[in-house]
Amino acid sequence: MNLNKNWHIIITDSAKKNFRRLPKNDSKLIEKAIDQMELNPYLGDIVKLGGEENSWRRRVGSYRIIFEILFEKNIIYIYQIKRRVSKTY
Repeated sequence: MNLNKNWHIIITDSAKKNFRRLPKNDSKLIEKAIDQMELNPYLGDIVKLGGEENSWRRRVGSYRIIFEILFEKNIIYIYQIKRRVSKTY
């Protein structure tokens, strides 16, 4: 597995819309994480999501970037950027 190549990032329209709504400080953190993913999608606080073959989530503060890694095509497909909120019981 050669990770020394740049990955192509594709972000869905809905993920872009959520990104634009983020506070400026949070959007800078998310943008930095996405830039890092372009070099190596396996760095950072990531977890493979169960039930999906190539779906992963990366934690950035209280936000989650949900994405697929298409290794054969060298593509990272980001389809969700959302805030993680805890439920109060």
